[in-house]
Amino acid sequence: MTTLWQACLASPPYSIYTYSAPADLPQLSEGQRVLVPLGKSFRVAFLIEIQTVAPENIELKSIVWPLEKHPLLNSTHFQLYRNIATRQLQPLGKVLENVVPKRFRSAKLTFKIADRNFPTKIKGADLARMSFESRLNLVSIYNDDRMNVSLPASIEKEEYVSLTTDPPWPVRPNAARQLQVLEYIYENGPREKGFLKMIMGDWTTGVINKLQSDLLLKVGPPPAEERNPAEKCQISSDEWDFIPTEQQQAAIEELEEALDSDKSEVKLLHGITGSGKTLVYMTAARKCLDQGRSAVVLVPEIALAYSLWNSICPLFPDTDKYLYHGYQTPVRKEAIFRAVATAKKPTLIIGTRSALFLPVQNPGLFIIDEEHDESYKQEERLPYQAKEVAYFLAQKTKSLLVLGSATPDLKTFYAAQQGAFNLISMEKRVGKSMLPKVRIVDTSTIKNPEQPFAPETEDRLKEVIARGEQAVIMLNRRGFSPLIYCIDCEEPIKCPHCNVSMTYHKGRERLICHYCGNAHHFPLPCTMCGGNNLLPLGGGTERLEEQVAKALPPETKILRMDRDSTRRQERLEEILKNFAKGEAQVLVGTQMLSKGHNFPGVTLVVVSEGDLGLNLPDYRSAERTFQLLVQVSGRAGRGEKPGEVIIQTRNPENPIWSSVSSADYNTFFEREIDKRRKFRYPPFTKLALIRISHPLNWGGGDLFPKFFDKIRESATKAGLMAMGPVPAPMALLKGRKRFNCLIKSDDWTKTRDLYAEAMRLSPDKKNVRITLDLDPVNML
Repeated sequence: MTTLWQACLASPPYSIYTYSAPADLPQLSEGQRVLVPLGKSFRVAFLIEIQTVAPENIELKSIVWPLEKHPLLNSTHFQLYRNIATRQLQPLGKVLENVVPKRFRSAKLTFKIADRNFPTKIKGADLARMSFESRLNLVSIYNDDRMNVSLPASIEKEEYVSLTTDPPWPVRPNAARQLQVLEYIYENGPREKGFLKMIMGDWTTGVINKLQSDLLLKVGPPPAEERNPAEKCQISSDEWDFIPTEQQQAAIEELEEALDSDKSEVKLLHGITGSGKTLVYMTAARKCLDQGRSAVVLVPEIALAYSLWNSICPLFPDTDKYLYHGYQTPVRKEAIFRAVATAKKPTLIIGTRSALFLPVQNPGLFIIDEEHDESYKQEERLPYQAKEVAYFLAQKTKSLLVLGSATPDLKTFYAAQQGAFNLISMEKRVGKSMLPKVRIVDTSTIKNPEQPFAPETEDRLKEVIARGEQAVIMLNRRGFSPLIYCIDCEEPIKCPHCNVSMTYHKGRERLICHYCGNAHHFPLPCTMCGGNNLLPLGGGTERLEEQVAKALPPETKILRMDRDSTRRQERLEEILKNFAKGEAQVLVGTQMLSKGHNFPGVTLVVVSEGDLGLNLPDYRSAERTFQLLVQVSGRAGRGEKPGEVIIQTRNPENPIWSSVSSADYNTFFEREIDKRRKFRYPPFTKLALIRISHPLNWGGGDLFPKFFDKIRESATKAGLMAMGPVPAPMALLKGRKRFNCLIKSDDWTKTRDLYAEAMRLSPDKKNVRITLDLDPVNML
């Protein structure tokens, strides 16, 4: 008997087609990968559902063969992908392409057969041409696990190329191809040798061999642990020897009561920095695992994921647990994806936002730590908000969703106040530690760029180091200098693709655009006048590290933690481990420092430029600044010694400093929510951003005024408030002219309809790019 299946392609054209499944096929299930014919080729598709009625006037093709016995994706995650596709007006196949690891979508495969009556390997085309009787025989072989899918040897045995050291590299300045390979791997992480050859050219083989002989690169198969997803624990212990405080115990009991209920619940855990939220999370996770259900714990940064992993690993010695994030190698991601999909017992997942797309079996708990962090929103490729994804999964699986933060997102806190879910407060630090004293220091009179600190800040820093204590210094700007200024023509060097100043990275001897990645060697002549009188202005963490070294005794050990210094995973772990063990006295870094790290030896936190981000054209700028400064302040005084925080600012009269100084979230919330209510910003409206762009050299710009008028007319008819389209704050990005249209609405459906209308009215569907960002994080 023939069955009809709807199958979705996870590659262009991302379409959903109906295929027949004749009797000479093994049993099929929803979520299973299958090989299907498309034109003259074959593709990997995912089975969606059985269809009872065949499409009219169409000759159906047959599914060739399933690619696994048990579905890779479960029903809940298929519902999630459909929800995201509907929300973003994207094809389901496009969503699958973004969430399913690459090689699970590759049709370059063969079937390995262990039976003397068949060839050892059969390609899809040969399998499709087999007789009915032969295929029936293959079904029994397949059911006996003697028929498996195999990718080509070039893929299965791919060698990975990775760095052995950070820049600067001992390479001649004119060795352009060597630098190109080094820079690419530095920016993108370890990559397959074949992939580098494909995107750069055949010359990469010789260059990689040279760099390998110079000990700048290492080449080889992925480490054994890349294929075996079982993580190593540094310590093994059955001890759970933490004694919760009274407020921790109250929080634990409320979460455990929710886990015992047979319904989905959401809890906001509002605990000040150092109040012990991690113990609450892990106790709830253990309860969930003991109930036979899986737990997923999300953190906003990879650095924090490793830190959390190392601290909780000994607490779950007998649990199947996985660390998952977007910068792992493809082999690693695929191994974890498959292990989780086929798990027979509950698992514990620690990871960043992409871990939500792992097909976890029988989840019972989702925890989003630092829930306010904007890293939980992905804007490129497939836009999604991790909190919304977790909420959807919790609702579908009757799980508990815990949102935790010392400085919750205003919308989250407002929802809790309105009774949408329960608020759990933890207002005291654990043990003897107290919230640090915060001082605001005026730096408006300091004009010397080589003087990053006010005299009193520098004196305090020296005192702390002299006592053998540790200090954290934050400047939320990486690189050596954010501006290279030409004295001759009085113009900064700008990125030609984005029209923004390029940042000087001294260690890499490069000028880099932080928006598109465009880079140039430095020094170089001025791109405007050809002059050589170039002056670095302003400072980033790289320059600040040098300045701190000059200000402190020469024996002071200083580490830097930012995106540039932690691109290699082993370097990131090394920095965290060394500072936690007290092997360095000062840690300089960007906002990465603010996110949940526990350094008991730190007694002083210095924020070099507290004003950064306050004046951005974004309704969230005050909220983000408050959250960042309160979070980084919370790194001080977490041990037995009292802590102190110094925030330097050129505008000490700003009212935000009083709330930051006292870590008074409630006062800040009341003041900020009144502004949101007055100017009708979230949570009092549904905000969306329609982004419109075209190539810089496109000749159809005169069509835009009429096009924009039609968008505004459509918005008015639908009862929407449309601000724009107008040139975006960053009007040129990656060689494209950009326009923003901010939409305020009470109904997401109307916003999507407007976006669909804009797509329909587009004056040039090839050159004009239109995207929809619901509840945008980045307003630039």
